[in-house]
Amino acid sequence: MTNKYKTLLKSGKAEIVIDKSLFIGYSSPVSSEEEAIKFIEEIKNNHKDATHNVSAYTVGLNNEIQRYSDDGEPMGTAGIPVLELIKKEDLRNVVIVVTRYFGGIKLGGGGLIRAYTKGAKIAVDAGKIITKERHRILVTEIDYSLLGKVQNEILQKGYIIKEIKYGQLVHLYIYVPMKKLETIRKELIELTSGNCKIGEIGEEFLTV
Repeated sequence: MTNKYKTLLKSGKAEIVIDKSLFIGYSSPVSSEEEAIKFIEEIKNNHKDATHNVSAYTVGLNNEIQRYSDDGEPMGTAGIPVLELIKKEDLRNVVIVVTRYFGGIKLGGGGLIRAYTKGAKIAVDAGKIITKERHRILVTEIDYSLLGKVQNEILQKGYIIKEIKYGQLVHLYIYVPMKKLETIRKELIELTSGNCKIGEIGEEFLTV
């Protein structure tokens, strides 16, 4: 099971001119193949006059879905280099489109591979690579008299409190990295002298 992966923080855009051809690199994090396809279509619609809109994307924590399009460039010189750049950077759930406006000078096979790789790289840099880590959402039920002490200790140890619900007792919802689950259980029991209930209610990937 994957507990950490690299993706992009946000959508990015960057431009570069190579031998008079303008290459515009677009990138975005995505959560599904449908999102990736929609992003590609939006770029294509915005650049209907472009010579090529080359694209590639991966979806899934183990890159279960991998797609690319040369969009009219010679086979193997455009889409595959963009996809390979995504894999080389070890990214997950990412889409890239490199738009080209032909400048009159043919680049040749090797030149195209280098140009589309560069277009993909500047797009990734513009989107900013981040790491996401799997966290369990742990909920602990405590008495009001323990809230200040427990809250302070949790925050000091670097855990993130998702929310606090107040009823007859207090419920703290805490994001906990997988590797620290047993540690925080012991810490909570010690802090409260055993006067707490602890459970888990799912998980999320958080940026670290």
